Amino acid sequence: MTPYDLLFQGVFRRMDPERAHEVAFRAIEVAGRVPVLRDVVQGALAPYLGRGTGGPGSVEVLGRVVPAPFGLAGGFDKNARAVRGLTMLGFGFVEVGTVTPRPQPGNEAPRMWRELDVRGVRNRMGFNNDGAAEMAERLRALRRTAAGRAAVVGVNIGKNKSTSVEDAAADYATCARLLAPHADYLVVNVSSPNTPGLRDLQTTAELRPILSAAREAADAATRSAGVRRTPLLVKIAPDLADDDVDAVADLVLELGLDGVVAVNTTIGHDRGPGGLSGPMLLPRGLDVVARLRARLGADPVIIGVGGVTDADDVRAYLRAGADLAQGYTSFVYSGPTWPSRINRALTRSAGSISAGRVA
Repeated sequence: MTPYDLLFQGVFRRMDPERAHEVAFRAIEVAGRVPVLRDVVQGALAPYLGRGTGGPGSVEVLGRVVPAPFGLAGGFDKNARAVRGLTMLGFGFVEVGTVTPRPQPGNEAPRMWRELDVRGVRNRMGFNNDGAAEMAERLRALRRTAAGRAAVVGVNIGKNKSTSVEDAAADYATCARLLAPHADYLVVNVSSPNTPGLRDLQTTAELRPILSAAREAADAATRSAGVRRTPLLVKIAPDLADDDVDAVADLVLELGLDGVVAVNTTIGHDRGPGGLSGPMLLPRGLDVVARLRARLGADPVIIGVGGVTDADDVRAYLRAGADLAQGYTSFVYSGPTWPSRINRALTRSAGSISAGRVA
């Protein structure tokens, strides 16, 4: 049993899951703000992050060289408060959010549960966040530092709960306008089960105006700021039927989007309210990624997420056709050395990965 296992069993497991998350998150955030501590931890856990471009396991994707193919999924750092602490721990890239135009508290507690028998997490958080303007200020400050500019940061965007489905495109456009100049990529999240009506936006008729509005707003913002065009991806649910996955892929090609993130949490369970994540998602995640790659061809980027517990799971996503992979739930169960263990294993075996854009 590792020291983290003892900590989890003796302390975190006895705490409310959301409270435990905030305690651990705050520790990561604070450590990431202390330069000497941050550099020592990163040097010990993630030396591959300091190798610059072209190191073993690095991936040329989305207009950036990502130092390692495994990153943190959206939902952990909802407000871009701990990017440097999270890269310190070894994530090759970090996706922050989901963020909405206006701040909102999310759903009432309890809204997060551990599913210990399957090493999963069930949540109905409801996009609790500080709002797009506040996140933009944090990312602007991050990008003023050399280490902040080196970090690969995606931003996951959504709509406010109070915004009608008919007005959803305007919310996504607002987020894109405020955040595109500071993001390495944007992800349109229409697949969370915890905002009423959101998953209905995955139909192509509803999705087309949202993606078009976000793309137009992002392009206008980056032109005005004099920075590079920000790639735009869409995140889909594992519960989509195969025909609907194909329809989203066709829309991505039609609109010239940069890619897809697959998959979000599932509502295909009987454990209570909210979306379920964890190892049980891996088979469907791999199926969706393989289907997307067959439909999209070689160019659009696919980020595989769902059920990753170790480096073999990341390799499975890459071989299915993903360019990058993400995780979150096993971070809760495996502790702070988890991302570096995965990426160190991947960088050691980079030559054996047969898919993705691995150097």
